[in-house]
Amino acid sequence: MPLLKFCRLCLLLLLVSACKLSQKENQISIVGLSEPVEILRDQWGVNHIYAKNQKDLFFAQGYAAAKDRLFQFEIWRRQATGTVAEILGPDELKRDIGTRLFQFRGNLEEELNHYHPEGSEIINAYTDGVNAYIEEMLKTPDNLPIEFRILDILPKKWTPDVVISRHQGLKGNVNRELQYGMAVAKIGEAKVKELMWFHPNEPNISLDPKIDASVLSEDILALHKAYASGVVFEEQDIDKDYLDDGSNNWAVTGSKTESGYPLLANDPHRRVALPSLRYMVHLVAPGWNVIGGGEPEIPGISIGHNEYGAWGLTIFRTDGEDLYVYDLNPQNLSEYKYKDEWVSMKEIQDEIQIKGQETVKTTLRYSIHGPVTYIDSVNHKAYAVKCAWLEKGGAPYLASLRMDQSQTWEEFKEACTYSNIPAENMVWADKKGNIGWQAVGITPIRKSHSGLVPVPGDGSYDWEGYLPISERPNSYNPEKGYLATANQNVTSADYKHQKTLNYIWADSYRGKRIDAVLSQEKSFTMKDMEELQSDYLSIPARTIVPMLQNIKIPSEKGEEIKNRLLKWDYILDGNSVEAGIYAMWERIIRQEAENAFIPEEVNGLISLQLEKIISWLEMDGQTFGPSFEKLNKEEFLQNTLASTINALEKKLGGDMAKWKYGQANFKHSTMKNALSAFVNDSLQAKIDLGTFPRGGNSFTPNSTGNNDNQVSGGSFKFIADLSDWDKTLMINSPGQSGNPESKYYGNLHEMWSKNAYFPAYYSKEKIMKVTESRIMLVPEDK
Repeated sequence: MPLLKFCRLCLLLLLVSACKLSQKENQISIVGLSEPVEILRDQWGVNHIYAKNQKDLFFAQGYAAAKDRLFQFEIWRRQATGTVAEILGPDELKRDIGTRLFQFRGNLEEELNHYHPEGSEIINAYTDGVNAYIEEMLKTPDNLPIEFRILDILPKKWTPDVVISRHQGLKGNVNRELQYGMAVAKIGEAKVKELMWFHPNEPNISLDPKIDASVLSEDILALHKAYASGVVFEEQDIDKDYLDDGSNNWAVTGSKTESGYPLLANDPHRRVALPSLRYMVHLVAPGWNVIGGGEPEIPGISIGHNEYGAWGLTIFRTDGEDLYVYDLNPQNLSEYKYKDEWVSMKEIQDEIQIKGQETVKTTLRYSIHGPVTYIDSVNHKAYAVKCAWLEKGGAPYLASLRMDQSQTWEEFKEACTYSNIPAENMVWADKKGNIGWQAVGITPIRKSHSGLVPVPGDGSYDWEGYLPISERPNSYNPEKGYLATANQNVTSADYKHQKTLNYIWADSYRGKRIDAVLSQEKSFTMKDMEELQSDYLSIPARTIVPMLQNIKIPSEKGEEIKNRLLKWDYILDGNSVEAGIYAMWERIIRQEAENAFIPEEVNGLISLQLEKIISWLEMDGQTFGPSFEKLNKEEFLQNTLASTINALEKKLGGDMAKWKYGQANFKHSTMKNALSAFVNDSLQAKIDLGTFPRGGNSFTPNSTGNNDNQVSGGSFKFIADLSDWDKTLMINSPGQSGNPESKYYGNLHEMWSKNAYFPAYYSKEKIMKVTESRIMLVPEDK
């Protein structure tokens, strides 16, 4: 054989060998699978999972999600099981007691199958997949994400009861209920009503004479608060070797779009964090082909689309909690008065392990209404929380499993009837051109009280069941051609179950801006949807700024600023000096209004919504405010603008050109790892993500919160064009992975900061063109 041919043959054999080696490196044998599963990872970090059966599909979803978010999974598991004190010490004891107190204790199999007819199979398969990855990592602990090494811990296995935990859910208002009750006791019902923006109906917030208001304190709900709060790390938690929590959605019918097909958009506003609260995935198997986002620890997709339709969600304010107050038997503090009889509390004994200390024994107590959070042995009172979310089906977002397979509006609406928590505005659009809205969430029926203040637990304020979800507000193919929600009250005045509606809603400004855009007579495009999700126009600015027109500002600089604001377009753009001035002014207006109008004795118990403040400012006359405390309107605007100038000079210097809103010293996005403060500089640089300028605030459609550093808003965004699923757009900041070693840890942060998107391809042909890696999961015994 000629030398050249021989060399070519050797090269060919080497290439073939290399390909085989590459394929082998991307093949993982796993116990628990029945058939091979293919996972294609695109350049943005989204896993497209192709399985041959349902069980393997969710096994693979659990495996892939745990691989990306293992530390997030471990913290979730510990929050769900009440074992945080094991790793963080005695400061977490209340959390762990609260978690165990508010644990779901019903029939687990019935609970799992509530969320899907094969819910038990799906959720067990999911946790099996999570555990397969944990087992894999326990064999090579040096490869665990760095957070495990910093805390000197190992991940532990999951069980289905971890998935159904309620700790992360948006559940009710019991903390506000206690605060309102204390406020009413201090300043009276009338003043509280004047300060709050209760609507669409007026609630009864008087305290029952049987309630001893003098003994109400925030300690009553300490266990509930600890249970529901996020984990915060302290220096003592760290291995010394490493030291040196609103939304928009809308659907537009095809008659108002350029393509003739509906458009649907959603950007849920939650905590902006590292790693992200949301996780994107594409799930494909017989009966399943769904792509979108959800919480990584939960199987399925809560926001996204399948072959037939797309859906999204926002919070529909619902009160699923009540605080009950009991008289205790002075002779036996384990007995409470209910319907004129002494009833014994149910008691469960438990033990909690604490890092560096002996195990603590605790007694969990329950009344007929629910978990007992506090016993006042001096005043012979007990307090318990009635929780609608402790009923079967209260695990957040899991009922999305039914939505993921819906093919029609009727099927989607039926799936919605299983969605108890959180209470949401679910919007739908389908390929046939239909759009729909259904409010979901378990809703108590209260005949004798509003649910806004504590009530006696003697049986006189018991709930009378729950309103069927199908009877909650809904709409289908409205004449106006679109549906939109932004956490404001969108229920019509003729809705027949008015008493089941909440009394407190978000300010309406985001919703009004979205309505103003979507009500235009034009043919909308995907670009229009992107622009609306990124919209920074401030309706409050458009209302407040013109009030300066006839007001004389004493200083020369103040007059210049007034004139600049009056010529401004009301857009809170990051490059705008006027946006920076207004944003600071709005903050100071809110702060000074609260200082002036909220009586000192209820500071911290109630707050003023901006819409309430502006409604006072818009009233005729020279003064504004509640009836019991008025201020001169002109002086208030003058003084707050002067304070704004002082604040900006102190913050950014005297040169007005440096007062641009979007900058590191003003409105921005910097993401820090939860353990960032406790590691050396070089490691900190690795686990934190850089600063990018932002715009907007809480009242713009692109909601970015009212802090300098954005800590809430739409970290995940989704837009679907039903004419072609491959035109769908998504973004999720800062990235898919929670592991600082991964290229997908922060790869989307800058893109998100610039209000950009990437294509969420659905067809395998398109997906293959942007695939960066391919993994085959195969059964170990095949």
